[in-house]
Amino acid sequence: MLMASPAENPFAVLTLIAAPAVFTNASSLLVLGTSNRLARVVDRTRFIARELHGSPKRDEVTNLWINHLSRLETRGAILVRALSFFYISIGCFAAASLVSLLGAVLGSTQYRLPFVAVAGIGFVAGTIGFVGLAAGCVLLVQETRLALRSMSEEAELAKSWAK
Repeated sequence: MLMASPAENPFAVLTLIAAPAVFTNASSLLVLGTSNRLARVVDRTRFIARELHGSPKRDEVTNLWINHLSRLETRGAILVRALSFFYISIGCFAAASLVSLLGAVLGSTQYRLPFVAVAGIGFVAGTIGFVGLAAGCVLLVQETRLALRSMSEEAELAKSWAK
C-alpha cells in the first residue's frame, strides 16, 4: 500500500512532520529543565564550598558536606551527559522532520530508490533522537536519586539535632 500523495491528502506531509516536531518540543523542554537542575547543582556546590572554607573544625556537618560535594560533582556530570543526549535528540528530530518533508515530496514521484533512501535516513534520525531522549530521561532519574540521597542525609542530621 502506497502512501497518499500530498496532492491527494495534504495532511500526509503534516503527519510525517508532526511526530518529530512533538519530540523536538519534548526534548527542548527537557533541556530547559535539565539546565535549571544543573544551575541548582552549581549553586549548591558553591554554597557548600563557601561553608567548608569558613569552617575551621572537622565535625559531622563538615563530613556531610564533603560527601555532598562528591555527590554534586557526580550529579553535575550526569546532568551534562543528559543535556548532551537531549541536544542530540533535538538535532535528530529536526533532521527527521526535514527529511520527512523531502520524503513526502519524493513519495509523490516515480523515483522509488531516492524515496526509500530518504525514508531510511528519516527513520534512522528519528530512532537516534528517540533513543537519545530515552537515555537522557534515564540519566535524569539517576541524578534525582542522588539528589534524594543527599536530601535524606541532611534530613537525618537535622532530626538528630532536634532530639
